[in-house]
Amino acid sequence: MAILSKDTTKKQVIDLTGPQGNAYFLLGTASNLCKQLDMDEESVLEEMKSGGYGNLINTFDNYFGSIIDLER
Repeated sequence: MAILSKDTTKKQVIDLTGPQGNAYFLLGTASNLCKQLDMDEESVLEEMKSGGYGNLINTFDNYFGSIIDLER
């Protein structure tokens, strides 16, 4: 038997075709991440809401793509 270390380099994945892909879930996730990462939550959410769904996804990816992967 081997005891393996937990792989902390894996990114979280959000499936945009499932229930986590709706705008409200993504905005809530972004809000939580902003608080955890000490980012300006208001400006990030405002930028995400400044266009359509494509803008929301692209903005989310720009800010959080290094820690969360979005799947279609």
